[in-house]
Parts: sequence; structure tokens; C-alpha cells
Amino acid sequence: MNTPDLSLFSLVGKTALVTGASRGLGQAIAVGLAKAGATIICSSSKENGTLETENMIKNIGGKSFSVSADLSDQDAVNSMVNAAFEFTGTIDILVNNGGTISRYPADKYPLNEWQKVIDVNLNSVFQICQLVGIKMLEKQAGKIINIASMLSYTGGITVPAYTASKHAVVGITKALANEWASKNIQVNAIAPGYFRTDNTQALQDNPERNADIEKRIPAGKWGEPEQLVGAVTFLASSASDYVNGHVLAVDGGWLAR
Repeated sequence: MNTPDLSLFSLVGKTALVTGASRGLGQAIAVGLAKAGATIICSSSKENGTLETENMIKNIGGKSFSVSADLSDQDAVNSMVNAAFEFTGTIDILVNNGGTISRYPADKYPLNEWQKVIDVNLNSVFQICQLVGIKMLEKQAGKIINIASMLSYTGGITVPAYTASKHAVVGITKALANEWASKNIQVNAIAPGYFRTDNTQALQDNPERNADIEKRIPAGKWGEPEQLVGAVTFLASSASDYVNGHVLAVDGGWLAR
């Protein structure tokens, strides 16, 4: 029996920066990329906020570093990216996962909350893409994966800022792919469906909304963070070298319904 050749999916020798790596989807992504062989630079909003993730990576024999930044603060984001480059001198893979959500009816939505969500979910994504992208352009190679959402396609309820930011993340992804694909930099996005994370806890705790969501998902259940790892590894690896400006939905069939 032939041994399967999975070398296209190997990330050995690569370094990945993962924002929002302290828990939930970001933690699963960081650990999953480490299992594929990458060195991981874990980022979170708090200093030492990724200790649990780093311990998980260490326990599987992986290597990781930690940086932190308030993603709503441009200066802090600049410092975080600079610190990330200091660890290994290169970032081969960027996963923009860090984000926030705030729930209010649209007519009562506080403008300061709107600005915070846009700064964290949208402005920081472009800023980090730009800072890391400059270095990727120099070496003519790189993988950028932006985490979008099902709310990149629909309007949602009581989350206008989050919805606006995630629609825009898809736009940034396509715009950068148009400029950088010819430079051997693949820029793509993943739109997770309904996964069990802190961000969706309010929906999980609402019996009516939870039932509506599960009824709509053809798979019949919420996703678990680890079920996102395969898609991320694909887009981070050589297996996706001709995939550009794509939004990959990992949603249990939500969009097909």
C-alpha cells in the first residue's frame, strides 16, 4: 500500500502569526498550524494572554512565541507586528482572527461601540495585512488568511457594526488578492459558520435562537473550533498556491440552505 504524500500540506519551516489566539477559533487555529509543523507567534489583546495556547503547542512538541496588542490602537498594532518579526525575522503565514462583537438594536447602537468594532475587526486587519504584506512582497511569497463570517453574507440581528466589518473584510481580501497574487502572495478568507465560541455564547444561551440556528444548519449542529483547522491548513500551505481572493465557507452547509 502506498503511503499518502501529504507534503503539500506541510508547514515545516514556516512561521505563522495568529491574532486572537488566546481561545476559541484562534486557539484551535494556532494549535492546528503547529501540528502541521509551523512555528506560531500567538497574539492576543492582553500580555501573557496566550499562555494556555502556548502550553498546548509545547505539549505537542511545537514552538511558539507570544505578542500582544489592543487591536483598536494603531500604535500598539505596529509595535505588535514589529515584535513578531523580531522573534524569527519572517512571517510566512498571517491569520487575522482577532475580533470583537457588540450587540445592541440598531436604533440604540452606541457610536463608540461602533467605532471600537470597526477598529478591531476591520482597520486592524488592513493595517496588519499591510505591515506583514510589505515583507512578503520583498521575498515574493506569503499566505494571508482573513477570518470573515456568515455575517459577511447576511445582515444579522443587533450586530450592525460586526456585520459591516465582516462584509468589508471580504472586500479587503479580494482587493489585496488582486494586487498581490502576481507576487506569489495568496490572500484568502474563511467564513466560519456557527461555531461554539465565546462570541456566540449569547446565541447558544438563547433557546429560541439556538433552535433556529440548529434547524437551519444542514449538518444539524454547531461547529467545534477544531473543525476549522483543515481549511486553515489548506490555505496556509502549498496546496493552495493557485487559490486567490477566495472566501471559503466552513459552515455545516448553512449557505446551501
